[in-house]
Amino acid sequence: MVDIFYPSDFGCFGEKGLFQQPQALTVIDFRDALASRLWRLVRTLFPRYTCTYMRVLGIDCGGEYTGYGVVEMDVRGKLCCLACGAIKLSPREALPRRLSRIFTQLGEIITQLRPEEVAIEDVFYALNVKSALKLGQVRGVAMLAAAAAGLEVAEYSPLTIKSSVVGYGRAEKQQVQQMVTRLLDLATPPEPMDASDALAIAICHLHTVATLNRQRA
Repeated sequence: MVDIFYPSDFGCFGEKGLFQQPQALTVIDFRDALASRLWRLVRTLFPRYTCTYMRVLGIDCGGEYTGYGVVEMDVRGKLCCLACGAIKLSPREALPRRLSRIFTQLGEIITQLRPEEVAIEDVFYALNVKSALKLGQVRGVAMLAAAAAGLEVAEYSPLTIKSSVVGYGRAEKQQVQQMVTRLLDLATPPEPMDASDALAIAICHLHTVATLNRQRA
């Protein structure tokens, strides 16, 4: 079972409490991948007559920590953090076992929180070839977990993510974390930093989709 940190852990909905379920939603919560795909098709064909509601899982892939964050945009365009955290991997474990753990825990997150789409950061830099290969393997497993659930995957460069969230493509991680905290109206910054980055990726995708929908309308 994967540890999922809900917004209450940051003081959003009252007292701090691990595993506290998010507040009841007044929007449709799709229960299977087919219904989610049909809704995306309707929203694409008739953007003028559909709301901007969407739930996205952002994933920040890493060799030691893989951050995740689920963000929802309601019909008014307001953003809300449903859950975030990080999957910690032990460097002493064999690589296949670590990849298996990422796949399993991301699958549990998708099953519990039912995002409509997944967004991840594109590979842009690594200290060496070995690090780049490991990061690529983690990204592949994250994509596989999304595809296994029937979800589409969007990829964004770090420059695009920072520009969308902060307004400046060369922003520092602390600046991204501060803006994520403000946009999601969190009482305290999300920790670890990998979780904050994952939330930023989800926010970037939601902003992009909302802009495209307005342009189509």
